[in-house]
Amino acid sequence: MTKPQPSPYAVDDTAPRRSVGRTVGITLFSILAGLIVIALVAVGFVAYTAQRSFPQLSGEVKAAGLEAEVTVQRDVLGIPTITADSSHDLFFAQGYVHAQDRFWEMDFRRHVTSGRLSEMFGASQLGTDEFLRTLGWHAIAEQEVDALDATERAYYDAYAEGVNAYLADHQGADASFEYAVLGLQNSDYEIEPWTPADSVAWLKAMAWDLRSNIESETERAVMAPDFTEAEIDELYPAYPFDRNPVIVPKISTVPTVGTAPDLPETDASTSSIEWTEVGSVIEAVGELLGDAGEGIGSNSWVVSGSVTDTGMPLLANDPHLGASLPSVWHQIQLKCSDVTEACPFDVAGFGFSGLPGVVIGHNARVAWGFTNLTTDVTDLYLEKIDGDSYWYDGALVPLETRTETFKVAGGDDVQLEVRATVNGPIVSGLTGDFTAIADDPYMGTGGSVTAPPADAPEGEDAVSLRWTALQPGTTASAIFAMNRAKDFDDFRGAAALFDVPAQNLIYADVDGNIGYQTPGKLPIRGAGDGSMPQPGWDSAYAWQGYIPFEELPVSYNPREGYIVTANNAIVGPDYPYALTRDWDYGWRAARITELVERAIAKGPVTADDLNAIQADNYSFIGMRLTAAYAGVTTGDDETDAALELLHEWDAQNSADSAAAAYANVLWDTLAGNMFVDGRDTAAPMSGQGRQFLVMDALLDDETSPWWTNDELGVDGMTDMLKRSAIDAYERLVDAQGSNPSRWNWGNLHALPLENGSFGTSGIAPIEWLFNRGPFPVGGGSSVVNATGWDLTQSFSTVTVPSMRMIVDLSDFDASRWNQLTGQSGHAFHTNYIDQVASWQKAELTPWAFSAEAVEAATTDTLVLTP
Repeated sequence: MTKPQPSPYAVDDTAPRRSVGRTVGITLFSILAGLIVIALVAVGFVAYTAQRSFPQLSGEVKAAGLEAEVTVQRDVLGIPTITADSSHDLFFAQGYVHAQDRFWEMDFRRHVTSGRLSEMFGASQLGTDEFLRTLGWHAIAEQEVDALDATERAYYDAYAEGVNAYLADHQGADASFEYAVLGLQNSDYEIEPWTPADSVAWLKAMAWDLRSNIESETERAVMAPDFTEAEIDELYPAYPFDRNPVIVPKISTVPTVGTAPDLPETDASTSSIEWTEVGSVIEAVGELLGDAGEGIGSNSWVVSGSVTDTGMPLLANDPHLGASLPSVWHQIQLKCSDVTEACPFDVAGFGFSGLPGVVIGHNARVAWGFTNLTTDVTDLYLEKIDGDSYWYDGALVPLETRTETFKVAGGDDVQLEVRATVNGPIVSGLTGDFTAIADDPYMGTGGSVTAPPADAPEGEDAVSLRWTALQPGTTASAIFAMNRAKDFDDFRGAAALFDVPAQNLIYADVDGNIGYQTPGKLPIRGAGDGSMPQPGWDSAYAWQGYIPFEELPVSYNPREGYIVTANNAIVGPDYPYALTRDWDYGWRAARITELVERAIAKGPVTADDLNAIQADNYSFIGMRLTAAYAGVTTGDDETDAALELLHEWDAQNSADSAAAAYANVLWDTLAGNMFVDGRDTAAPMSGQGRQFLVMDALLDDETSPWWTNDELGVDGMTDMLKRSAIDAYERLVDAQGSNPSRWNWGNLHALPLENGSFGTSGIAPIEWLFNRGPFPVGGGSSVVNATGWDLTQSFSTVTVPSMRMIVDLSDFDASRWNQLTGQSGHAFHTNYIDQVASWQKAELTPWAFSAEAVEAATTDTLVLTP
């Protein structure tokens, strides 16, 4: 019989007595040791579970559905080069590789685009689902898939087969660590097979991310009851055509798409036209997709070989999107073993996980880049509803209705009746801003802002949304056409298909040509200009069609030797069609143009010159405020010493700059004091480029009432400048201390990389698993190195150059690329954030393209076999 053991908690009166402090210390140590053991076990479990889903990178894998062997070579960054004998196998393998690297991201995205997040995460996501299901992205994607021709449909089918071949052997945590975490909340969740519509629907998400002026239109409508029309016009000024450039100062005459190109090597000036130079659901959707908030845009430019060191063009691109982890981009190369008509692909660049093909990059003959067109492709309409009908041209018309059913994890199904008019789905009642417009409607008619007229129909006020992406389009075909393009005519043919999202497209080819094309489905409006909600009951305000493609701006081999696009105005005000009143205001475009012209003057232009431009941190508003504060003293010694920093500053928002830290806090504080703090109704602070122009004008107008803020006790421009300087100093001291030598912009403006799903769960240990950073960064809003922040809210970086590339048309192997985070979507994988350090410094890595260069860079080879 085993001898009973004394209780570990029994008191031994014979034992030496310990001091209270020693007893507490031993107890705490024991507790700590126990917690460490538990933590180590937990870490081991996490590591084991996370690594289960890491992709196999070498060896051989059987994949049912392949026609022949496919080789997947990866470099140290995990970037795959896929080589296959047929288009079917090429896209099959791309689907397989995307699923290896990023399937959770793909699955999460398709639940976003189909309005089915509640199936994964429960009732908390129901509001977002209802909004997205009302827009009907996935249903429209299904229509677009049905309209594909047989060849392109086969590409999407092959891609889906590849994804599903991977899923056949990888379910739950074997597919991604996130499924293990999801199982803690939703143990019944099962992964569904991938479909072509799941791929195409992501194009709708990107169109929403780049939807242009809907925020500005909404802001103007919401503020209309509290601001005069003159104040709204002052806060939303017109594009400064007199100071900042347009993309196409001369529209080139080129053959109609499909005509054999016989194009000049220099601009045909004799045949050109001369131009003068959501706490809301919307916010929730922005968090999921990458918010279309401050800084969304992009830079791209192309330089002719006539001014480069190689005698061939150089093309640069860095799209600005919401910061995300993993980055929205997946780098890849797709190569047919023999390039033929049946297998025509030899292409490399950046794409989206879940979507076959390459979105931005180059093939063996041409290179291309994108920036957001910023044209107005969305309109809000005020509707008058009477029961199940709405008023249109003096008659009651039945509403289009459908019932959507939402499956909710852990709860009962929920149903929603979706209503629509001829103008589009009714969105009031789903979001705070759209509902506010319906509650107090104002509209734009004939260039003025008014309440609905007395003769408007009787009925319930509602708001509907018209948007080009809510009609079936052809972008799903455009990607493959771009990938196959061999010359400018092919490129323009692909552009004609690229309707949503509308993008500026720049071009270069191995024959030395450069070009630009405006693509997109761009509406021709009726009586309204789209800047404010319009009367939906009057067909005079309906869209009249779309601008014919052959009348859209185009430039080919301009005499200047370069083309710059940075979301600035495309053409001057004399262009016969209204495109928008809400361009980006051109500060980045002006700076890039200045630096390109400097490089040309110094010549010859090199890839290093383009890289330096991508890294440029020059702040227009910083230099403008430096000039405004010349001679201004506040009487506070510490603040005046801070102002002295500005006078020795080069206006570069460098990460280690104390002057940049103070300048940006000063700008943020001044804007807040003038337009937000103490105001009965705050002015919208979105769009720092817009705010730059507003402030620039006010600094030349001492009599403006905006300089007075009774609540803050400020009267006049000088008083406002002094008060803001002192307030800014105090804010910076609170953030980084009173020693200016310790101030730096990078830490104040740091980038927190948050995973788009569990990274914002609100549960700290789970967020720790998936989030990284924050990482110090330079740059700023409306700076070439465009790291945007939300003015008057936080200095944290929210929008970023999501990737950077420079393509060298003289030698594709001399090209360079980099993205925000890394190839892998698997937390703790080597390639999860391995590109961040290079991205912070705007350093690009070599981009191997030729078979020899790819072989030299290969670290792992996986063979997929039938």
